[in-house]
Amino acid sequence: MIYDVEINSAAHYPAADVPGLIELAEQVGFGAFWKGESNSTDPIVMLSAVASRTKKIKLGTAIYHIYGRSPVTLGIQSATLQDLSGGRLLLGLGVANKSIAGWHGGVFDRPLKRAREYIDIVRKVAAGERVEYEGEIYQTGKRFQLSWKPSQPKFPIYLAGLGPQMTKLVGKISDGVFINMATPAKVKEIAARVREGAVEAGRDPSKIEIIAKSRVSLNPDRGLARAKLRQVLTFYNIADHYSDMLRGMGFEKEVNTIHEAFQKGGFKAAMAALTDDYMDKLPVGPATNIKEIKEKMKAFEEAGVTRMVIPYVPVTEPVVEDARKCFDAWWRA
Repeated sequence: MIYDVEINSAAHYPAADVPGLIELAEQVGFGAFWKGESNSTDPIVMLSAVASRTKKIKLGTAIYHIYGRSPVTLGIQSATLQDLSGGRLLLGLGVANKSIAGWHGGVFDRPLKRAREYIDIVRKVAAGERVEYEGEIYQTGKRFQLSWKPSQPKFPIYLAGLGPQMTKLVGKISDGVFINMATPAKVKEIAARVREGAVEAGRDPSKIEIIAKSRVSLNPDRGLARAKLRQVLTFYNIADHYSDMLRGMGFEKEVNTIHEAFQKGGFKAAMAALTDDYMDKLPVGPATNIKEIKEKMKAFEEAGVTRMVIPYVPVTEPVVEDARKCFDAWWRA
């Protein structure tokens, strides 16, 4: 299992400091740097800056929401970053949700068809092919083709998925699944559906990557590490899509308690309702040392995870220095 790193968007890392921080991540041996989107700093812009400061570390989007840009635009961006980085792009995509679609003036509908057509167009554009796509959702018009021949036309495309239909589609059309906020048991269940989809499509299921996330914080005072992760976890417990998933993993009582607290007293009350016992059952690591983090990650490897993304949630200010301490500790462990 390969360990990757992500800069957690909730920590508000100063954008100008991130490339230098990822230089260190490369030095200590992380396999890839992943950058999320939502309402945070733009992944391709940030990855381009990181590419100029690094040589080996892979550069991933985790996750680019397909409503945020046309597939032709993303195909152009992907081909550009591939050339710029010497072929280090890992393109993670997701169909998002109603809220994110609305931010971009879209309507959330037909996610399976939308994902299939979008990925098809991105691949064709980034490969330098002539594109005249006429799909049910996306049409590109006539005679589009890049003005240059990409030097690195092939790169993996991963698709975020949690539900039965989307995860089977992952195995049929993409290079791997990107799983957020799932326990090892849930990851194992998702991985089985992904491989089932691959077999149905006549693909080799062993070639499909299983990528999962586990947020961590590191501090000698475990209470402080828990406090920062509690902020992040509270959001996931009150967000409709993820709260439904957490209920499906057997945490209905805990999620309902947090929802009730949120409705009565707001976010702070919801945070107070998220217990340490519940946190310890979730895919997060409030750790006092790196050994504890790696020990918790073993269950994900046993569940079939091939790449483990660790979004680091800083405990102290300044956040960049806190993250540097974590990376240094990772190197020494």
